[in-house]
Amino acid sequence: MSQAFSLDLLPNVAAPTAATQSRAPRARVKARSWREFDRKDKIAAWDALAQWAVEPNPYYESWFLLPSLSAFDPMGEVKLLVLEMDGQFAGLMPVARETGYYGRPIPHWRNWVHANCFLGQPLVARGFERLFWRELLRWSDKACSIALFFHLAHVPGKGPLHEALVAELGAQDRIATTVLREERALLASAQSPEDYLESSLSTKKRKELRRQHRRLEDLGTVTIERDTSALGVQNWVNAFLKLENSGWKGEAGSALSCDTSTGDMFSDALGGAARRGKLERLTMRMDGKPIAMLANFLSAPGAYSFKTAFDEKYARFSPGMLLQVENLAILNREDINWVDSCAAQDHPMIDHLWRERRKIARHSIALGGPIRRAAFTALARIETGALPNGLA
Repeated sequence: MSQAFSLDLLPNVAAPTAATQSRAPRARVKARSWREFDRKDKIAAWDALAQWAVEPNPYYESWFLLPSLSAFDPMGEVKLLVLEMDGQFAGLMPVARETGYYGRPIPHWRNWVHANCFLGQPLVARGFERLFWRELLRWSDKACSIALFFHLAHVPGKGPLHEALVAELGAQDRIATTVLREERALLASAQSPEDYLESSLSTKKRKELRRQHRRLEDLGTVTIERDTSALGVQNWVNAFLKLENSGWKGEAGSALSCDTSTGDMFSDALGGAARRGKLERLTMRMDGKPIAMLANFLSAPGAYSFKTAFDEKYARFSPGMLLQVENLAILNREDINWVDSCAAQDHPMIDHLWRERRKIARHSIALGGPIRRAAFTALARIETGALPNGLA
């Protein structure tokens, strides 16, 4: 996969505008091989779209998605749906035609995600939200073949893109339903890191964390590093993979480095993020050796907590939690208004520290004509226990 790319290309790519849209009212979403986008000019247009996007999604930016596709779609079955206006990208989302649906043999189209991709909403330029959904649904109707519906996984349950989709479904009188809703921890506050910590944790818990930090310092020199540069990123990645593999995930075979493809994806994605100034690395060291590490993706106005690991030999001192306390300093960044934990609902650690919540949903949308939509209605009723009544 090509890694040669210069951010100097970005200023030469203008944002799509309403005028552009009026000049090309017949614009269509096109499904294309993702391999066509692994070249300098396409990556430049893709990265520009990420800057203009009405809502950020680092997992669908070029530096994360291309390594993911290279690692997990070697046959090139995944397509990129792209809304293109005068050679500029106004929307983009990876899609795949699946034969199975959560263990059931039900063919459908879906946005493509993988086990380490924690958000599935498209990248769409501001002002093109309705047009993107309209053209995506038009394309899906024509390309449905034996697929019974379009499934959207890991998408926010509120925000401009959600509202645009609801409006477009209503305008088309198209059947749809929300099949799963959950909430995950979110960090969003105008408080200082110190005040936020005091509001989140009891006096007893804060005292215990201070005690654990002192006990760590009794064992050696404890330092905290915060780095947003690209310097030394590969060494940091290698240390992270080694640290994660040393614990229970390595024993269970679920550590990133247990699979070559997953490890390569992680390394390439973090390198690409770092080169664009979109990676923040936090490290707690004991006498120079990392004992807790954390990677955040920076995609203003939001950030995303991607991966964390800690040395289980120090588990009694809670180094992972101590590093998360240090992570609260992200509240001081003027360009970041919130941080998505990307964690499972009811996470035993982060849910106690971060008080806010982000709604994440899975939606299914009917495709095709009356017979296909009737089949979708029956399936939705079996899955949810009720007739489809739109998106929650």
